[in-house]
Amino acid sequence: MIANLTEEQRQQVARWLAEGAKLSEVQDRLAKEFGLRLTYMEVRLLVDDLKLQVKDPEPEPDQATAQTAPAGQPGPGTKGVQVTVDELTKPGAVLSGKVTFSDGQKAEWYLDQMGRLGLATEKPGYRPSAADLQEFQQQLDRELTRYGF
Repeated sequence: MIANLTEEQRQQVARWLAEGAKLSEVQDRLAKEFGLRLTYMEVRLLVDDLKLQVKDPEPEPDQATAQTAPAGQPGPGTKGVQVTVDELTKPGAVLSGKVTFSDGQKAEWYLDQMGRLGLATEKPGYRPSAADLQEFQQQLDRELTRYGF
């Protein structure tokens, strides 16, 4: 993977990450600026190969919990976002699991072989809050790291 990048491109990826870019932003910039079309998983592996790290974003306060809960903690009466990984991965997925959002709504998630994340909610049309999605992504990233992704 590293061999496909010039030294200039490697340095540019490092600058983007130092500026706080997320993996999806690095993926988009590689495509736009260098014509390199990589999956999310390939970008993640590239960053690992380069021994770089993605900065943890500053959490945005959720309006419902901002004044009643310490930063990073669920509000009163909620359990926060809970992510689990399936012991038996769903067919066609590299990894799969379940998520319960702070309002109690549940969904199944999966990561396919192309590095794409899918989310199927139990309640049709349900959309989790921005804060819940951010927490889900952070927890999922920790789980993926535990599983070597």
